[in-house]
Formats: sequence, structure tokens, C-alpha cells
Amino acid sequence: MSGKLRLAVLGSTGSIGTSTLDVAARHPDRIEIRALSAHSRVDELVAQCLQWRPAYAVVTDPSRASDVSRRLKAAGCPTAVLAGPQGLCDVAADAAVDAVMAAVVGAAGLPSCLAAARAGKRLLLANKEALVVGGAVFMQAVREGGATLIPIDSEHSAIFQCLPEDRSTWSHRIDHIILTASGGPFRQRDPASLEAVTPDEACAHPTWVMGRKISVDSATMMNKALEVIEARWLFDLEPHRIRAVIHPQSIVHSMVVCKDQSVLAQLGTPDMRVPIAYGLAWPNRIESGAQGLNWTSLKALTFEEADERRFPGLFLAWAALDGPLGSTAVLNAANEVAVERFLSGRIGFMDIHRLNARALSQVDPQLDVRAGVEDLIALDRRVRAYVGEWADAQAR
Repeated sequence: MSGKLRLAVLGSTGSIGTSTLDVAARHPDRIEIRALSAHSRVDELVAQCLQWRPAYAVVTDPSRASDVSRRLKAAGCPTAVLAGPQGLCDVAADAAVDAVMAAVVGAAGLPSCLAAARAGKRLLLANKEALVVGGAVFMQAVREGGATLIPIDSEHSAIFQCLPEDRSTWSHRIDHIILTASGGPFRQRDPASLEAVTPDEACAHPTWVMGRKISVDSATMMNKALEVIEARWLFDLEPHRIRAVIHPQSIVHSMVVCKDQSVLAQLGTPDMRVPIAYGLAWPNRIESGAQGLNWTSLKALTFEEADERRFPGLFLAWAALDGPLGSTAVLNAANEVAVERFLSGRIGFMDIHRLNARALSQVDPQLDVRAGVEDLIALDRRVRAYVGEWADAQAR
């Protein structure tokens, strides 16, 4: 690509968004920020706009958009403000945007990811729910739009980096893949004690600095369940060819086991700027700002089997993949509601697993192969209503 990479950062005030801007700031000659977005963290968004002066800022909470517009105009910033979720889709498909960092959390990011895919963008996918919910619909949009899909999750980026650029060779090379997981804050905690876990404990990740929702998903290992589902679509692998292990040092970010049983692995410090920089520069490499590994300080690299008593949510991934079409969307929607209820103190930590398992066993997705994004969004809403009502009834 000649000239600067014109980038839209969707979810720019979150951890992935701010890390993306940190990498971009190191390469002003290569990257231009074309659009930024936030939902409710408008103070941070205004500060980012004043620094980067993008063409567009999207505020997906319409009630806050006018305030952002007023503040930017008062500061002499020329950024135009778009309101509501449609604004995300508009900037994702903007002809003046080359690449989209899709870092909006949850199923809310699916429509803008689809818009970027259909418009043929370089799509840097940090929103795993686009694949967990969208699955075949999303991948079809990528193919038909001619988009370049680059995973940003550290695990999927690691696998992507271990494979050749020619995707048509992947299935012939891979025996299976192994996703690594840190094990979160409860890797060695007595499973019987997990009922009493508080939101602050669940959000205290020992390795990664993340938002509260993602931190809870790491503590339950639901993040790894979603990553198993994501990997099924990213790498076109049958579920039994995707495995997960606990790797508490978070140095080996994932592995590819080849047909000849050679193992390819990507190693590095646990810093999301590494996969972000790789996605921005692909197929080249640029400086990320991350520290290099200090090999002499590494005492050991250890691997452990995931304990189903401690992490029952992980194993729901394969159950959802083996279920009716749409089961992975059911699992994702249920988990988003359950985590929100837990963070607000309305259910206990282990209730997250119970709600997710109940939704997976009780909700019929009622989808067929002709399902489109509207059907997926309707299913998402139906699951959220079911899980919310059932959780509230149990709380009473």
C-alpha cells in the first residue's frame, strides 16, 4: 500500500483502542487516524479527537453525541460527530478508510465488522463476538467483499503468524492448534471457594491489563471458550482440531501442530501492542513499543490441563459448536448478560456458568442455513431477554 494507512479505530477508548493509538503514534509517517469511536467514555474520546483530529468521531450512545460535538467545536477541532450504531457502519465502510480496528466489545460490534468486511477493508479483528455470533455469515461477507481479515487476539494472532500467507495451504499443514490460556486469577484456587468470588477479585488478572468484562471472561475461561469458537471460523478447522492448555507465564501465545507433528509457536511478552502492530503492518513488521523477552530471566515455561471443576465454561465451546446452528450466538449472548449481572452484584461468580449452560440447553436458536444478520440480532435479543428474566427470578 502506498502512502499512509488510513485507520478507523472502533472502540478507541478501550484497552485495545488505546494500545492501537499508542502504536500509531510511533509511526506518524505510516498511519493516519481517520475515525475514532466510543460509547459512553466521552471525555476520553474528546481528548483523543483533540490529539488526532480525525475526520469522524462516532458516539454510539446518541444522548452523548451533541455534547461531544459542542466540546470539539468549542476547541476548534474539525472532527464531525456521528451518533448511534449506524455511525460505526458508516465509517467502517468509508471509501477513505483503508483499515478498521474492530475493538467494540460484544455482539454490538457485529454490524460494523460486517460493513468493513463487505467494503473490502483490512479488518483487524479484536471483536471475537463477530465470529462467535456471525460465524458463516461473517466469513461469507469477508470472502464476497474481498476483505483481508487479520486476528488481533493474541492467541489467534500467534497462530496466524505461524502460518504462511497462502491460506489455501493451511488445512494441508495443520494437524491441530493449541490455544494457550493464563488461567486467570483462580488457576490454583480451590473450586469450592469460587462461589464467594467478588467482581474486584475476578477483574484482578495476574498478567494482562484488560477491561472488566474481558477480565471476568478470563477468570471464568469463557474468553477461551469464545476463542475456540473464533478459531473454528478463522482457520476453518473442525472443533476436535482445536485444543486449549493453561500456560501461566503467558509467553507462548499459541501453537500450531503440523501434520508431521512439528510444533510452531509464537512467543513474546504479554503486550497487546505486538499483535496490533503486526496487524497494522502485515505482511511486514514495525516497532510496537513492547519490551523484548529477557531469556535469562525465564525460569520455566509450564503447561497444565484445564480443570473442568474450576473452569466449566471452557468446555461449553465444544458443546455449542456441536449444537444446532446459532448455538454459539446463544452462548455469547447469555454470557454477556451473566457477566453484566455479576459485575453489578446481582448474581454470584459461579452463576455465570449456570446461566450459560442453562441458555445453551434451553434456548432453541431456530436458525437455518439461510439465516442473515437480522436473524442473528433477533436471536441475540431473545437470549438476552430469557437469561435476564431467569436470572432476576432466581435473585428474587
